[in-house]
Amino acid sequence: MSTTTDGVAREITFNDAEFRERLRELPPSAKLVAKVLETEAPLSQGDLAEQSLLPDRTVRYALNRLEEVGLVDSRYSFRDARKQVYFLADTR
Repeated sequence: MSTTTDGVAREITFNDAEFRERLRELPPSAKLVAKVLETEAPLSQGDLAEQSLLPDRTVRYALNRLEEVGLVDSRYSFRDARKQVYFLADTR
């Protein structure tokens, strides 16, 4: 999967050992959000809730946990500057 951020394409996969190790200790909701971002990034928090079928509050918690361990980054949306969009961080 290729994620584009700031015009730079990065290859992010769940095969990366460091990525998997960081993800291992996180709750299932964070793992699901990471999996959705692996295939559908960048997404807003609302889009993540819709794609993962998780409540908004659970998605927010999952994103916070993923950001704490450096697996997710965010930026303001180009379509709507009031929203942030999330994508998997480059772990290499």
